[in-house]
Amino acid sequence: MSKLILKNINGDNVGDYDISADLLETSKGNQAVHEAVISFQAHQRAGTASTLSKSNVAGSGKKPWKQKGLGRARAGYKQSPIWRGGSVAHGPHPRTYKKKVSKKVAKLAFKRAFSAKISQNEVILLEELVLNSPKTKEFVSIISNLELSRSVLVIVDTPSENLLLASRNVPRIEIVSAKLLNTYQLLKYNMIVITKTAMTELEKRLI
Repeated sequence: MSKLILKNINGDNVGDYDISADLLETSKGNQAVHEAVISFQAHQRAGTASTLSKSNVAGSGKKPWKQKGLGRARAGYKQSPIWRGGSVAHGPHPRTYKKKVSKKVAKLAFKRAFSAKISQNEVILLEELVLNSPKTKEFVSIISNLELSRSVLVIVDTPSENLLLASRNVPRIEIVSAKLLNTYQLLKYNMIVITKTAMTELEKRLI
């Protein structure tokens, strides 16, 4: 069993939170994490790069000039990739870069990444995160009270409009709901702040 210190928005300790050992995984899953991250990054690629092959370039099949006697290099067609305005040899075409990861592997990767953050003391549990207004100053004040100066991932149950508006101009900060959190986000940020209600939702995903 692991313990997390429960804090309020003023940075004061208000109690402890126990995480069952059954929800954590530290002995295996490194390969699963690698596969999950590669899959996530591959899914971000648009795959829309497109070049014209020989059949797509306008032009007839007529030979530009005769084969011999002119002192020039022989040429067979105007669409040649060595000519300006010609085709592109072995160029990219629209494709999908998606890599499939099984649900079992994805779950293990998520569990392993979260467990690593817990073991490295890079998780702060927050009693609640409610902003009275969409003021960046108010949000930055909370981050300052928690003594966070590096990149931070804030995990909440359901992001409020005030929270999204107040945090959108703060660099190296991302707000995400517990249901949409992925392995890549867990690894990307130095520190993780989780609200108590979001932690309950996360535990359901770790079972």
